[in-house]
Amino acid sequence: MSDEIHNDSGSGSGSGNGALAFILGGVVVALAVIGWFVLGGENPVDEPDLRIELPDGSAIEGEVEGSGQ
Repeated sequence: MSDEIHNDSGSGSGSGNGALAFILGGVVVALAVIGWFVLGGENPVDEPDLRIELPDGSAIEGEVEGSGQ
């Protein structure tokens, strides 16, 4: 009688899981960077200037203050 133990735990699946984890990690890092910019990262934005031209040729100019939030 032969005492053989077969341990078939998915030979070759370890490298596939490693590649999948590497790709998923890259996606998580990319989303974190995008989220940082969108949700309040240090991205300077100038306040817009305002110019309204009237029909008589005159204009009203000024800067818009506040963020409206």
